[in-house]
Amino acid sequence: MDSDAAPRWRLALAAALLIGAGWIARGADNPWTWACAGAAMIGGAILALRAARACATPAAPLETPLPSPPDTARAARLDTWLEFAPVALFTLDTPNADGAPHPLNTAARRLLAPGRIVDRDGLGRQLAGLAADRRTVLAIDTGHGVERALANAVDLTLDGRPQRLVAVSPVENELEAEAMQAWQKLVHVLTHEIMNSLTPVASLSQTARDLVQDAHGLAPDTAVDLDTALDAIGRRATSLAAFVTGYRSLASVPEPRPERIRVHNLFMRLQAMVGGGWAERGGEVRFTVEPANLELVADAGQLEQALVNLANNALEATADVARPSLTISARLVRGGQLRIEVADNGPGVPDELVRQIFTPFFTTRANGSGIGLAMVRQLVHRNGGRVRYARGVGGGARFVMTF
Repeated sequence: MDSDAAPRWRLALAAALLIGAGWIARGADNPWTWACAGAAMIGGAILALRAARACATPAAPLETPLPSPPDTARAARLDTWLEFAPVALFTLDTPNADGAPHPLNTAARRLLAPGRIVDRDGLGRQLAGLAADRRTVLAIDTGHGVERALANAVDLTLDGRPQRLVAVSPVENELEAEAMQAWQKLVHVLTHEIMNSLTPVASLSQTARDLVQDAHGLAPDTAVDLDTALDAIGRRATSLAAFVTGYRSLASVPEPRPERIRVHNLFMRLQAMVGGGWAERGGEVRFTVEPANLELVADAGQLEQALVNLANNALEATADVARPSLTISARLVRGGQLRIEVADNGPGVPDELVRQIFTPFFTTRANGSGIGLAMVRQLVHRNGGRVRYARGVGGGARFVMTF
């Protein structure tokens, strides 16, 4: 029986009762007959009223309502937030698992892309060895050199299996910027104070020499000794002043004046500046640009100075090499970045010194000032790039600039 059958049946029965009651009451002369007719009329009216209400109220469906669908929009938003989170997220099957970690988002896949992480399995071992719920600074070996990153690990159990969730945030650029600012402030203060002391020392030593020469009654030997001592003081003060002036340049690098530079033309000028020194040593300098029309926006003079410093360092580093060579190359890499590499065939930098070579005042040469590489990093950073030291594939040193 369908949902409309019951109201129709009730209406028919109510009509029959009302009609029947009318016929009974028509010829009735007995009170009991009138009572039965009245009861029939009341029953018919009740049935008619119920039928009318049933017709006005929609019938409830017979099917069981389905549960509401899950919030797919919210799940999609969470997936999008995870995918584009600025922190690289990885998972490891167990807290002590070996092998490459599993990337969860774009930042993690970018970190594992070719040219970035050199040893993926080594990264997995580093992440597996982290102390849970504690931030740790990692040194990661990448194609650009050693980079530092901040990592935090959480151990979980999902579907009965232990897993580790790790967040990795590279901080090398930020740490470099902070370190350079700190060194600039320190160098500025030190050079200012030292120069304030050295300048009067040099002036007073010369004045004292003049007084000694004009003095009468001094023994000849005493006069000569005094003149020699004062001359040594003056010369040393002047030499130290010149030495400090070199360090002052680290704290006073002028603001860059960026312009569009064609890399091929930049390399041609660089070859004219440094090629002669390598030719005299029986060596060679090779330049490559891919593509040939490659351009970048930077201060041409500052970028040239940075490359000249690296070329001169390479020339000194290959002093004991029979056929020294230097390769300077530029090309586009993943992400639209421009990479300039300066590689030589010298002994390279010992692993234990790699972290110090860009530090001002640090040098491994007896006559070195410790300014060259610090200035390179300063100039490259000022022009929106970064510079790293990377071990050469076949030995030697390799400096990588990226813009």
